[in-house]
Amino acid sequence: MASYDKTIATAASVAASLMLVRGLANELLPSEAREALSALLSSLRSRLTWQHTIIIEENEGWSYNHVYGAVKAYLAAHIDNAPANISMQRLRVSSAECEEERMVVSMEAGEEMADVYGGTEFRWCLVTREVKSDPNGNGGVREVRSYELSFHKKHKEKALKEYLPFIVAKAKAIKDGERSLSIHMNEYSDEWNAMELQHPSTFDTLAMDQKQKQSIIDDLNRFVKRKDYYRRIGKAWKRGYLLYGPPGTGKSSLIAAIANHLRFDIYDLELTGVESNSDLRRLLVGMTNRSILVVEDIDCTIELKQREEQEEDEEHAKSNSSPEKKKKEDKVTLSGLLNFVDGLWSTTGEERIIIFTTNYKERLDPALLRPGRMDMHINMGYCTPEAFRILANNYHAIDSHATYPEIEELIKEVTVTPAEVAEVLMRNDDTDVALNDLVGLLNSKKKDANENKQVEEKKDVSEIKTESMQVDEKRTESVKEEKKDDNEAVVKNDSTEEGSS
Repeated sequence: MASYDKTIATAASVAASLMLVRGLANELLPSEAREALSALLSSLRSRLTWQHTIIIEENEGWSYNHVYGAVKAYLAAHIDNAPANISMQRLRVSSAECEEERMVVSMEAGEEMADVYGGTEFRWCLVTREVKSDPNGNGGVREVRSYELSFHKKHKEKALKEYLPFIVAKAKAIKDGERSLSIHMNEYSDEWNAMELQHPSTFDTLAMDQKQKQSIIDDLNRFVKRKDYYRRIGKAWKRGYLLYGPPGTGKSSLIAAIANHLRFDIYDLELTGVESNSDLRRLLVGMTNRSILVVEDIDCTIELKQREEQEEDEEHAKSNSSPEKKKKEDKVTLSGLLNFVDGLWSTTGEERIIIFTTNYKERLDPALLRPGRMDMHINMGYCTPEAFRILANNYHAIDSHATYPEIEELIKEVTVTPAEVAEVLMRNDDTDVALNDLVGLLNSKKKDANENKQVEEKKDVSEIKTESMQVDEKRTESVKEEKKDDNEAVVKNDSTEEGSS
């Protein structure tokens, strides 16, 4: 302790001596000598002190400093996540006009806050000062706000190359997480119309087997972190998903869950509203980065021409160039769509998800399905016991019930979609009534399935009998033909013998 006090006293004495020397120099030495001495004293002072400071002002000239905004968002989130660990005595509370119920807690001027990154402590202070708007003193004063970041001088490189970039990236993630999402629809042939997306679906509420759900989450998380990887291998930063399965299996809910998970906007492309490949090009070029292109029911929304048919149509268009027929031939084609999925035009944006949905995967052209276009094929199947439990928890907030064993056994035996299960669970707020209604639905489906099975079995037996009878008839006819041939042969032989006689 005595050594520490002695060190502090020595440092104070040295600082006082330096100030005295600088004061005498200002009075006695010429300007050139004063500048040289000032530089020397500054160098000595920087060597004696352990602390370095980085100033981040709110504005740089007339432009807003986005690093300042990133620091503000980061520190506000830091305070919000651990308010009990913050030692500041004064805090600032505010809210946006459009979100009055959401309060934002931030630093007040003059307060300090410590943050630890990679085992190193960094201290933040919000500083405000007043400056004259006009250097000549004719105008008023304005407030200048800045954050001051202090740290040990040995961590200067870490602060500049690691800590501040980390804050900027963290602030971007916070902003992306807080911004409202939009869903865009093609209102005309080549224009998007946007509205706010408020679909509440998340991966937590999605009725899907956990293993399949986790594989999708892992794939999405890996995709958004691989910008440098895609650039290094020379591929467009995009990912394609094909969702296939019967109606009511949750394809639209999965799309909304992906958008909410990634905080990506949705562009819902209605191909029947697009008149030509040129219009399609303008639409897709008009999409933003960090977005999801969705083409639902691609097998039936438009009759995409095969590439061979397109070549024939182009030849026909050359021979007959009337405006009406030319317009008719300039429809959206499979080749035109593939150009945006995997061709040169796919590089017009980055960090994009492309999702096709279909009820009948087998109807799609194989060219749409290969890796690089649809990278992940996701089978949206019928409801499973695990999916039922998620739905029951969503709609009635329960984890177990006396009817669960019977319901789960029935679900294994019959085909029922998550949409059908959800509809029954929503009909009644009384959990017992809702689950018993579901038991009734499943038993009804089981009965219908058994009756259909019996009908099919009878049909199969009838068809077998019919086929057997047809075989017997053919065999009888064949025997008759053989006997007839034999009789004719005998008659012929008798006639020949008589003629010889």
